[in-house]
Amino acid sequence: MIAFDAGPKLALGEVHMTPGAAAQLPPDDVAEALRRHSKGDWGELDPGERELNDQRLETTGPIASIYTASNGIKFYVLTEADRTVTTVLLPEEY
Repeated sequence: MIAFDAGPKLALGEVHMTPGAAAQLPPDDVAEALRRHSKGDWGELDPGERELNDQRLETTGPIASIYTASNGIKFYVLTEADRTVTTVLLPEEY
Protein backbone atom coordinates (compact mmCIF):
# COMPACT_ATOMS: atom_id res chain seq x y z
CA MET A 1 0.00 0.00 0.00
CA ILE A 2 1.31 3.45 -0.90
CA ALA A 3 0.73 6.29 1.55
CA PHE A 4 0.08 9.69 0.07
CA ASP A 5 0.60 12.96 1.92
CA ALA A 6 -2.79 14.63 1.77
CA GLY A 7 -2.84 18.23 0.58
CA PRO A 8 -3.77 21.17 2.75
CA LYS A 9 -7.10 21.13 4.55
CA LEU A 10 -6.91 24.85 5.27
CA ALA A 11 -6.08 27.79 3.00
CA LEU A 12 -3.70 30.07 4.88
CA GLY A 13 -4.15 33.18 2.76
CA GLU A 14 -1.44 35.80 3.28
CA VAL A 15 1.00 34.79 6.02
CA HIS A 16 2.24 37.43 8.48
CA MET A 17 4.59 37.28 11.46
CA THR A 18 4.60 39.70 14.34
CA PRO A 19 7.92 41.40 15.17
CA GLY A 20 8.38 39.30 18.31
CA ALA A 21 7.77 36.05 16.48
CA ALA A 22 10.13 37.05 13.66
CA ALA A 23 12.86 37.91 16.17
CA GLN A 24 12.54 34.84 18.40
CA LEU A 25 11.39 31.88 16.31
CA PRO A 26 13.63 29.77 14.07
CA PRO A 27 12.38 30.09 10.47
CA ASP A 28 12.37 26.30 9.94
CA ASP A 29 10.12 25.85 12.98
CA VAL A 30 7.70 28.47 11.65
CA ALA A 31 7.63 26.79 8.21
CA GLU A 32 6.93 23.40 9.80
CA ALA A 33 4.18 24.85 12.01
CA LEU A 34 2.51 26.47 9.00
CA ARG A 35 2.65 23.16 7.12
CA ARG A 36 1.14 21.31 10.08
CA HIS A 37 -1.54 23.98 10.62
CA SER A 38 -2.58 23.85 6.96
CA LYS A 39 -2.98 20.06 7.22
CA GLY A 40 -5.18 20.17 10.32
CA ASP A 41 -2.51 19.33 12.92
CA TRP A 42 -3.39 21.80 15.65
CA GLY A 43 -0.27 21.19 17.71
CA GLU A 44 -0.71 21.53 21.46
CA LEU A 45 -4.40 22.51 21.59
CA ASP A 46 -6.63 20.73 24.09
CA PRO A 47 -9.19 18.24 22.72
CA GLY A 48 -12.12 20.68 22.90
CA GLU A 49 -10.27 23.33 20.91
CA ARG A 50 -9.14 20.71 18.38
CA GLU A 51 -12.75 19.68 17.86
CA LEU A 52 -13.78 23.32 17.41
CA ASN A 53 -11.08 23.80 14.76
CA ASP A 54 -12.23 20.65 12.96
CA GLN A 55 -15.80 21.98 12.92
CA ARG A 56 -14.62 25.35 11.63
CA LEU A 57 -12.87 23.65 8.73
CA GLU A 58 -16.34 22.63 7.53
CA THR A 59 -18.11 25.88 8.39
CA THR A 60 -16.48 29.18 9.28
CA GLY A 61 -14.65 30.87 12.12
CA PRO A 62 -11.06 31.54 13.08
CA ILE A 63 -8.70 28.60 13.47
CA ALA A 64 -5.84 28.54 15.97
CA SER A 65 -2.90 26.23 16.66
CA ILE A 66 -0.22 26.23 19.34
CA TYR A 67 3.33 24.95 18.82
CA THR A 68 6.63 25.02 20.68
CA ALA A 69 9.74 25.94 18.71
CA SER A 70 13.01 24.02 19.01
CA ASN A 71 14.32 26.82 21.26
CA GLY A 72 11.46 26.22 23.72
CA ILE A 73 9.38 29.27 22.78
CA LYS A 74 5.63 28.66 22.53
CA PHE A 75 3.83 30.38 19.65
CA TYR A 76 0.44 30.61 17.98
CA VAL A 77 -0.67 30.27 14.38
CA LEU A 78 -4.03 31.98 13.78
CA THR A 79 -6.03 31.89 10.55
CA GLU A 80 -8.79 34.46 10.17
CA ALA A 81 -12.39 33.31 9.71
CA ASP A 82 -12.41 34.38 6.05
CA ARG A 83 -9.12 32.48 5.42
CA THR A 84 -7.44 35.53 3.88
CA VAL A 85 -4.73 35.96 6.54
CA THR A 86 -2.73 33.69 8.84
CA THR A 87 -0.58 35.22 11.57
CA VAL A 88 2.30 33.71 13.52
CA LEU A 89 2.68 35.35 16.91
CA LEU A 90 3.89 34.91 20.46
CA PRO A 91 1.33 34.50 23.27
CA GLU A 92 2.20 37.92 24.71
CA GLU A 93 1.45 39.50 21.31
CA TYR A 94 -2.10 38.13 21.19
